[in-house]
Amino acid sequence: MGAMENVNNREDRIPAEAREILQSMASQWDDVVDSKALQVIPLKGAMTNEVFQIKWPSRTGELSHKVLVRIYGEGVEVFFDRDNEIRTFEHMSKNGQGPRLLGRFPNGRIEEFIHARTLSACDLRDPDISALIASKLKEFHELDMPGPKVVTLWDRLRNWLSTAKRLSTPEEVNSFQLDSIEKEIPLLEKELSGPHQRIGFCHNDLQYGNIMLEEESKSITIIDYEYASYNAVAFDIANHFCEMAADYHTDTPHILDYSKYPGSEERQRFVRLYLSSSGNQPTESEVEQLVQDVENYTLASHLFWGLWGIISEHVNEIDFDYMEYARQRFQQYWISRPKLLGSVGSPPDVVTDGEFWFAREQKGTRKTLAKRPSILKKLQKYFSFTKTKT
Repeated sequence: MGAMENVNNREDRIPAEAREILQSMASQWDDVVDSKALQVIPLKGAMTNEVFQIKWPSRTGELSHKVLVRIYGEGVEVFFDRDNEIRTFEHMSKNGQGPRLLGRFPNGRIEEFIHARTLSACDLRDPDISALIASKLKEFHELDMPGPKVVTLWDRLRNWLSTAKRLSTPEEVNSFQLDSIEKEIPLLEKELSGPHQRIGFCHNDLQYGNIMLEEESKSITIIDYEYASYNAVAFDIANHFCEMAADYHTDTPHILDYSKYPGSEERQRFVRLYLSSSGNQPTESEVEQLVQDVENYTLASHLFWGLWGIISEHVNEIDFDYMEYARQRFQQYWISRPKLLGSVGSPPDVVTDGEFWFAREQKGTRKTLAKRPSILKKLQKYFSFTKTKT
């Protein structure tokens, strides 16, 4: 869900089946003047689905009734099982953890509109709001969800890598070093897994657009569970920290600024609040261990969303530069890897000077592609073969 509205009425974007459900719902509300007079407002910021706020004029002259319509993105079934996501949504709703499900249609659903504000990028750095998020995330991780309680991260990465390679051109596979990433996944699984890892029900996409704040009560609601599953909680926290580099409501929503990644003191504060939110005071060693685990899991987060970006470019029609986003996530992976893993494994010959990265063997590919201008032009759109300052 996004936090910004486009005031243009877009009733044409709502499927007929959804309009029928909406009109039936509104006809039962006494204060609605005309159940067919839908006011449709697109919500910006969603990168998997299209999301709309629906309003009706009331007899009092106020737009009192609101619901949310979510139209599923095309091709996104490669990322998650929609039936599992619906079951998760319904279970969360029954347990008071999110919006209620009001109706379903073939390619989407209608949800309760939560009367709270969606967070903005800068909110994640607000100490008071961050403390609320830490406490809510701990509560989320302790949910007892139906289904097997096993870590899904590594199988999901392998499946996404296979899909990314299948959808990509050979040039894209080479430019993104997908063969090297195939070797990195089992290495990360071995290095990051262990009996000390805390496993919980993770959101796996805790960006600011998926967090809502009710100002008066200071209560946090976490929404949108498409990617939710059991995982190491360190991965969920790591992903949340990585999202602090993003602002999806700018003219360049795909651009990441890692200077905004939280510093050591901020990370320790979040982890300490997270661990203590259930009433037990953690030891310093527990805090330090989770802080380090979170840092290590940032590597998995970069691979996760890098592969997501490549796949999305091929299956999603939403206006977002997925390839450039993927490039930045992989770049950050190779930059961070030596510091976090040291000499473990044999990383490929990749340039990671903070400006751009590419495999050195790509230099030879450039000469070959020069003879094929159509492919070269396409690749240059996504992967500049010369270093340019951003």
